[in-house]
Amino acid sequence: MAIMERGNSQEARGQPHERTDEEKPDGRTYGDLLNDPKIRRWAQRVGVAVALGIAFAVVFDFRIGVTVAVAAVVFDTVRRSRKSTSVQAWQKSSAAERRTERQLRALEKAGYRVLHARAVPRDDEGVSDGRIDHLVIGPSGVYAIDSEKWDKRLPVRTLSHRKLFHGPFNKKDRLDEARWEADQASKIIAGKVGFDVPVQPSVAIYGPSIPWKVMRVRDVDVYSGNRARGYLRRRPKILTETDVHNIYTAAENALPPKYPD
Repeated sequence: MAIMERGNSQEARGQPHERTDEEKPDGRTYGDLLNDPKIRRWAQRVGVAVALGIAFAVVFDFRIGVTVAVAAVVFDTVRRSRKSTSVQAWQKSSAAERRTERQLRALEKAGYRVLHARAVPRDDEGVSDGRIDHLVIGPSGVYAIDSEKWDKRLPVRTLSHRKLFHGPFNKKDRLDEARWEADQASKIIAGKVGFDVPVQPSVAIYGPSIPWKVMRVRDVDVYSGNRARGYLRRRPKILTETDVHNIYTAAENALPPKYPD
């Protein structure tokens, strides 16, 4: 016990401990570094680039080999970044959700914050009954965005701002669901922050051509999926930076990730 106490007191006074040859300055061993997935990815990326560079240098010349190696690293980095997602590992997001997520990621510099795949519990039962694909909190307000991939062969049309059709299919139930999810999120978040937090429901549709920019149908904004970023940016600012922070924190705590059953 005495030895342990002396060791603890010595470290508390800031004296350095003896470091083995295999331990890095940050406390990790070389084995830890090799097990780091980021390190392994970069090692693979550099290895492939070097192999390609050597092959092209032998066939052509050294400068072409270097150019090909650098291009290979850049290409692989961009390709992986496009496939990456902040949606939890358990959640296999759809292609439509990933496309919307990439657009929303570009709004972070403008003060927007996003929660993906959040469960909306029922008021009384407290069980998850719905899911908001993207809950966006930013200077222009709070939005519940659902990303949808529809058959591009069927046209999309609306009737008197009350009905939405995809070919012969009436999408009333889908719009009502989106509106219900946003309404529940609004009530839950307002109960945490102590003031009203309107949440505007919207559906971003990928696939078929949408013959309008943004149209409100049954109180739900409907637009082409590639307009998601513009849909948010063109709206007037109504929330302060403090409001955004408080609402985001409340939503993050009150609306849990939507885990599978």
